Amino acid sequence: MRDVTKDNITEVFMGYVGNDVNPRLREVIGSLVKHLHAFAKDISLTHAEWEQGIDFLERVGDISDSERHEFVLLSDVLGLSSLVDMLHNTPDGTSSSVLGPFHIQGAPALEIGGDMKQDFNGTVMLVEGVVKDTEGNLIEGATVDIWQTAPNGLYSSQDPDQNTYSFHGLQTTGFDGRYSFTSAKPVEYPVPTDGPVGEILNGLGRHPMRPSHLHYIVKADGYKSLVTEIFAEGDTYLDQDTVFGVREDLVMTYKDMPADSFPDGYALSGKVDQAYVRVDFDLVLVKS
Repeated sequence: MRDVTKDNITEVFMGYVGNDVNPRLREVIGSLVKHLHAFAKDISLTHAEWEQGIDFLERVGDISDSERHEFVLLSDVLGLSSLVDMLHNTPDGTSSSVLGPFHIQGAPALEIGGDMKQDFNGTVMLVEGVVKDTEGNLIEGATVDIWQTAPNGLYSSQDPDQNTYSFHGLQTTGFDGRYSFTSAKPVEYPVPTDGPVGEILNGLGRHPMRPSHLHYIVKADGYKSLVTEIFAEGDTYLDQDTVFGVREDLVMTYKDMPADSFPDGYALSGKVDQAYVRVDFDLVLVKS
């Protein structure tokens, strides 16, 4: 078409779309282009700004690999990841929260009551709960994929001094629906700022900090999968998470416990000689 103008280019684009394409693809791409064109018109996007944007996206791709997912981080800090979560949250179940860029597939099996702290420093944390449905029925055979930072605030993929799966574990619930493990108490940490996403944060005068948290992916046959995090009450950054992941029902409270109260049935039973903290948090899945 030779008479394309700034006023009709969006409609011309949609006219180029074939008749037999997937309807959802037509809807998604059509809306995306409509908003991109409207954005460019709204701010009168310049060539230099367009080139800068393209360069930014190329650098996001260049720094991304199997262990660092800069596009995920970009989505997180722009609030898109959390918005998608909130659009599809099911009110009766545990709220979902961001996956984050540091999840690693293939976490090793972790027995109920197993330990992820190993020889790392930090306060011992005992975590226990059940996986259940919205009616309170315990779910047997649910898998709970758990991961967190080390006490230095780094995930294993960021830290050459950790092995690949340190602070990662995969539990399977029994007839009682129970999951439980010990680890080091998580700490607040900054998202990576040494790449293109850091330029966005710095340019907007935003801090890069996340409140301390635990990550979970919970799956069970017949239920919707849950990707979520739990956060500690009183954390400095609880109300200013740079990736907008905190939800009211995902906030838990640490219970300070004396060493002599450490229960049996854990890998660390009989080995804890200092005060520790306890977390009780149930995970509620919604039927698919």
